[in-house]
Amino acid sequence: MTTNNESKSLEQPDDLTPVMQFPMMFPIKVMGLNTPDFPAVICQLATKHFADFDEKLMTINLSRTQKYKALSIVVNAQSKEQLDNFYRALTSHPMVKVAL
Repeated sequence: MTTNNESKSLEQPDDLTPVMQFPMMFPIKVMGLNTPDFPAVICQLATKHFADFDEKLMTINLSRTQKYKALSIVVNAQSKEQLDNFYRALTSHPMVKVAL
């Protein structure tokens, strides 16, 4: 039998502290076909949403078959809305297969 105090400890805390606190450096992985211009296109898109985007922080990995490129970028997110807008732009771009 669970007491009232025990069940309350399984619930979220009363203060509901947000998990994401802005501004924050936020890592994103973007995957697409292995084309020469894919990294530049993603950098341009990131710069539109994050004025201080630093493409030097980007890493590029190829899939085992070398059909896909996986880009790891880090953005300086100022708000959840800014991140949401960027994810919408990424996922709607025809070159992007996956954004995590």
